[in-house]
Amino acid sequence: MNPLSDPGSSPDHSSELANRFPIACALAREAGALQKRRFLERDAALETVYKFKGPQDYITATDGEVEKLIRQRLLNAFPGDTFLGEEDGGQVSERTWVVDPIDGTSNFARGIAHFCVSIAFVLHGKASIGVIYQPMLDELFAAATGMGATLNGEPIKVSNATRLDRSLLEVGRASRQPQAAYLAMLEKVMTTGAAIRGAGSGALAIANVAAGRVDGCYETHMYSWDCLAGLVLVEEAGGRVNDFLAGDGLLKGNPIFAAAPGIAEELAELVGISIAENA
Repeated sequence: MNPLSDPGSSPDHSSELANRFPIACALAREAGALQKRRFLERDAALETVYKFKGPQDYITATDGEVEKLIRQRLLNAFPGDTFLGEEDGGQVSERTWVVDPIDGTSNFARGIAHFCVSIAFVLHGKASIGVIYQPMLDELFAAATGMGATLNGEPIKVSNATRLDRSLLEVGRASRQPQAAYLAMLEKVMTTGAAIRGAGSGALAIANVAAGRVDGCYETHMYSWDCLAGLVLVEEAGGRVNDFLAGDGLLKGNPIFAAAPGIAEELAELVGISIAENA
C-alpha cells in the first residue's frame, strides 16, 4: 500500500489521529451522560419528547441538543476540521467528523435502554477514528487506524466463528429500501441456520461485531453517521467490512457489511455484497 494513501502509516497522519482520538473518547462520554440524563427524565416530557421524520424514523429534542454539544466541542478543539451530523448536516473536507448524536432514537423515545452516541473521523477519505458510547451500560468502544480496538480500555477482537449455522447475525432493512429483495435475501441467510436478531441500533450492532458478541452484521442501507465509527472498530478488531465510502457513501450512504473473517466470504455472497480488501 502507498503510505501516502494510508492515514495510519504517515507520521503526520498518526499525529493527527493521536491528537483527536482522546478528545473523541472524552466527548463521547460527555455526550452520553447528557443522553442518559434526558432518557431518565423522558416520562416527565413524554408528549414532547419525539416526532416522526418518516415511517419508524424518530427524532427527539435530545438528538439536536447532543449534536450541538458535540459540534461545538469538536470545532472549538479543531477549528480547521468540518462536521457532518445526522440532524443538522454540515460540510465535508479532508478532515471531517461524522456524528450520530443518538443512534437508536426509536429505542430512546420508547424507553428502551439500547442507544448510543457515535463519533467517527474521516481523514483524507478514510474513516480513521471510531468511538461509540452506550451510556446506560457505560461501555466505550474506541478504535483508530493502526491503534487497535478497545472496550473500556481493554482490547477486543471479532469472533472465531467459521460456520453460519452457529452464528448470530444482525440483519436489517432501511424502511426507505425495497422490501421484496430484502425478504428474499433474508430467507437465504436464514436457510443456513444462522440466528437473526435486530436491536434497533445499527452502530451498536457493528460495535458488537467488533467485540465478538455478534458474528456479522448487514443492512441494506445506512447513512455514514450510523456506521462509520463501527466499521473502524471492526477493521481494527480483525474483521472484514465493505467499502462503505465508495461512490458518494459519505453523503448518501450505502449498504453496510461487517463480519468475522471466518464467515465473511460466505455471508457476503449470500447478501450480494463485495468485501473490501484487507489492508
